[in-house]
Amino acid sequence: MADLCRRLFAPCCGSRSKVDYDNVLADSEREAVADLLNFLENRAETDFFSGEPLVALSTLVYSQNIDLQRSASLTFAEITERDVRPVDRATLEPILFLLESPDIEVQRAASAALGNLAVDGANKVLIVSLGGLTPLIRQMNSPNVEVQCNAVGCITNLATHEDNKARIARSGALAPLTRLAKSKDMRVQRNATGALLNMTHSDDNRQQLVSAGAIPVLVSLLSSPDTDVQYYCTTALSNIAVDSANRKRLAQTETKLVQSLVHLMKGQAPKVQCQAALALRNLASDEKYQLEIVRAGGLPPLLNLLQSSYLPLILSAVACIRNISIHPMNESPIIDAGFLRPLVDLLGNTDNEEIQCHAISTLRNLAASSDRNKQLVLEAGAVQKCKELVLEVPLSVQSEMTAAIAVLALSDELKPELLNLGVFDVLIPLTESESIEVQGNSAAALGNLSSKVGDYTLFLSSWNQPSGGIHGYLSRFLNSGDPTFQHIAIWTLLQLLESGDQKLIETINGSRDVMEVVRGISERNVENEGEEGGDDAAESEDGEQEVVALARRCVEIGGGEGGDRG
Repeated sequence: MADLCRRLFAPCCGSRSKVDYDNVLADSEREAVADLLNFLENRAETDFFSGEPLVALSTLVYSQNIDLQRSASLTFAEITERDVRPVDRATLEPILFLLESPDIEVQRAASAALGNLAVDGANKVLIVSLGGLTPLIRQMNSPNVEVQCNAVGCITNLATHEDNKARIARSGALAPLTRLAKSKDMRVQRNATGALLNMTHSDDNRQQLVSAGAIPVLVSLLSSPDTDVQYYCTTALSNIAVDSANRKRLAQTETKLVQSLVHLMKGQAPKVQCQAALALRNLASDEKYQLEIVRAGGLPPLLNLLQSSYLPLILSAVACIRNISIHPMNESPIIDAGFLRPLVDLLGNTDNEEIQCHAISTLRNLAASSDRNKQLVLEAGAVQKCKELVLEVPLSVQSEMTAAIAVLALSDELKPELLNLGVFDVLIPLTESESIEVQGNSAAALGNLSSKVGDYTLFLSSWNQPSGGIHGYLSRFLNSGDPTFQHIAIWTLLQLLESGDQKLIETINGSRDVMEVVRGISERNVENEGEEGGDDAAESEDGEQEVVALARRCVEIGGGEGGDRG
């Protein structure tokens, strides 16, 4: 510490300058220098942010002597390097005063001290409240790289606080930050891209960044050799791509973006790979990008990430492939690339609900457009895995799993296989789920399975069990008062009545509670209702007319009065 003291104050108190400074220094300044030397010698027991030590430092700060200001700024930089805590304006104001100095050494040390203190959350807000952004922006435009680096680093720290982000965006800081992101000095570049990333967490700030010309700079820096810069730029672009207007702009101006992100997924830094996949996931909210990612060779690296042992990589990859799978033209390429088995395996990732949801949603998308793909999804073990897990997984996963089974059940060829797999054992109980979506999806799957099966033996054996059986499900849905649920139930009932299976038809007719409700619905008069109102009223009327028509067809086939069995 003695060496530090001599280094700080040698210009002021060294023997060569002693005569000059005896004439120049005021008594208060000489006392302040002496006091500060003593405090620094006993640094471990000294609080420099209050009391006499702060008074001594402040005296040097407001001196007209540039060497004393340099000593004060260096002292602030040194003590804040090791002691960061919430401070008040009495500490910050002298440092902010030093930032206004025309002297490069003072600027450099003062901005370093402020950046250190800006690690603390309370200090972040107070620095901005006291007007700290203006001198920092001025220093970002300094020709001195050290000053630039410290100023940008301080802005980066300040921008991590939500209360500061909008004020920074409106302060004029974004243009110099964008310019410094292209600095040849890697430290400046890292700090600047980190600050730009911190400004991408709200829609308004993202638009300010776009207006400041940040997008082409961020895209160009994806090819940086520095992993941190890659990470900051990839994450910033991922956040920017959340907004549909920004995706459209990116599509029009950044033709190499997808290729660059695909390349980064092949890299060695997991944090960059993860953010590259998430950026592609956000871009793939748009149809154009869903196709472009596949054309750019994005599937092989995504499959590698999907099969990683690192959870964030798995999550980012499965979220990305889920969005890509939305486009019908991507279904077969994804299947042919080998995704089915890994996706089915991810269904068993019971520790992560989000991964399960994305995996089953992707499988459902892949099965949507062709019977061939439905067959391949079934052969990959998707239904067996769903049946094994669906009663135990969270509601969000149940909803996706039952929706997937409903899609697979649209294939007439697959229906016997699905029935043989025992899907009734889970679908029927789930029609009583606490989730409306799970109830509806399960009922839709049962409805899809009810037509053109050929052998209805399983429907008969499942009429009253499990969980009240098909009979109980139909009764609940018909008595629910919900038009959609009633529609599903009556449509399912009609499929069963049209099955041609005499035993099943007799069993249905003998279910008095079901047929009486259907008969009541069939007797509604809806032809002249809903003449007033808008499109919603007309749509509701059409829906009710269809339900009534289905009910009348059920009564017609069912043969009049219901039997005695309940």
